[in-house]
Amino acid sequence: MISLTLQPNLTLTDETFEQLCHINPDLRLERTAQGDLIAMVPAGSESGYYNANLSGQLWYWNNQTQTGYTFDSSSGFTLPNGAISSPDAAWIEKSRWDAIPIGQRRKFAPLCPDFVIELQSPTDELSPLQAKLQEYLDNGTRLGWLIAPDRQTVYCYQPDRGVQILQRPPSLSGADVLPGFTLDLQFLWT
Repeated sequence: MISLTLQPNLTLTDETFEQLCHINPDLRLERTAQGDLIAMVPAGSESGYYNANLSGQLWYWNNQTQTGYTFDSSSGFTLPNGAISSPDAAWIEKSRWDAIPIGQRRKFAPLCPDFVIELQSPTDELSPLQAKLQEYLDNGTRLGWLIAPDRQTVYCYQPDRGVQILQRPPSLSGADVLPGFTLDLQFLWT
């Protein structure tokens, strides 16, 4: 991850950020609440496999329940604090997404997902990902999972609860946020 500080001389507006993303489609960019630009390093092949598996399980559950919408790691959201972030996988409850005008959906939708997954790649530092999960929580996420395969650890984030740390859990339950969803993690620990 590369972070560029632009303030106070440059302001990265929503429009400028969107243009920057369009002219650099091979880069995965995010904007912090302070207006700094973050360029994410592409994930390695193994991390891509893990992420596809996680996203696929979420998509399959949602396809069965039709309770919301799922998003992959290329989807950006404008959080209430002004940050534009792209979780590795996300889910938004149907009525919340349907309430957003189509024109805003085609950009970086102005809402924080109800549920997010972040997957730590071997090149990712843990503390920035932990801060990102906390930022999602502070902006309205109801459940977030930070999965660290190399540590064989999952950090579970929910409002008004401390971070729950799980070692090698075989699965995770979506509980009240994603009723009936169980994420199988056995493939990560083998």
